[in-house]
Amino acid sequence: MKDNFGVRLLKYMVLVLVGMMIVVGPGLAAERMAVKASIANLRSGPGGKYEVLWQVEKYHPLLVVEKRKNWYKIKDFEGDMAWIHNSLLGKVKGVITTKTKCNVRSKPNKKSEIMFTVERGVPFRVLKRSGNWIRIEHADGEIGWIYKSLVW
Repeated sequence: MKDNFGVRLLKYMVLVLVGMMIVVGPGLAAERMAVKASIANLRSGPGGKYEVLWQVEKYHPLLVVEKRKNWYKIKDFEGDMAWIHNSLLGKVKGVITTKTKCNVRSKPNKKSEIMFTVERGVPFRVLKRSGNWIRIEHADGEIGWIYKSLVW
């Protein structure tokens, strides 16, 4: 019988991938998306009849960890889980502030003017990146630069 190296290699690769999925778990395939509606309800289950647990604003980033028809189970920056209808999410790049006081600056450096300051939990759309800085836009139109360690 002829030994087929390609078939053995393929079988090995499948075994490695299955092993990684078992070790890493469902987080391996998590997709990051952001809210595209002005306000979105996060629910206790995959349907409109389930309780609204909390609401989030436009550009709020979320990790999709499971999909059931038109509903996505998500994880937020605090590790909380809920369900959201897929029509409320988009492939917009979003970030959210994780520190108590975050300065948003006019230019991508710590010596530039502070345009405004925000608290923890404020979502923004990512416009551009420059080194460790992110140019962001809030849903109300305010734009500035934030240091990447201040956001998720």
